[in-house]
Amino acid sequence: MSTQFSMLLFLLIPYYALTPTTAEEKTGYLGSIDRKLLGLESKEKISHFRFYWHEIFSGNNPTSVPVIPPLPKYNSTTSFGMLDVFDTLLTLGPELNSTVAGRAEGIYAATSQTELDLVVIMNIVLTEGKYNGSTITFVGRNPILQKVREMPIIGGTGLFRFARGYIESRTLSTDPQTRDNTIEFNIYVYY
Repeated sequence: MSTQFSMLLFLLIPYYALTPTTAEEKTGYLGSIDRKLLGLESKEKISHFRFYWHEIFSGNNPTSVPVIPPLPKYNSTTSFGMLDVFDTLLTLGPELNSTVAGRAEGIYAATSQTELDLVVIMNIVLTEGKYNGSTITFVGRNPILQKVREMPIIGGTGLFRFARGYIESRTLSTDPQTRDNTIEFNIYVYY
């Protein structure tokens, strides 16, 4: 028995000797990172962007597509249960034919049984100038009947790594027949 125990101990000692034992290694913490390695400048910036979203449900090439319709057994005035996916143009002016700055890609869902309220998950994908290829991501509650809605920026990529801030949205126009609409986004991003 003592020979077997000695043999087991002999086999286990190298295993435990190679197993990390410091507190940092047990928590997954690997240390501080040099900001320059991530392409971050020492001074953060805050910027204001204004874009116009053009959501089109009508025609042969809609930019927003309903994936799940609202459930009729619930309050139909709030569209509760509806889920849409979108890939819409973002322009510099409110006209659909103004200069394209990027795209808005994401999903929204009607999440309230008592008011017309959406939860929005959106990536703003910029395609022009020094911001080309960078994204700003926000997630938030969008009570669309309010004049101004505010949603938090939760991150980004490219020049907007570690971004934070908020987005204000305002509906400029809605066609009651087609539901096509134009919304102004004012983006205040700290990066």
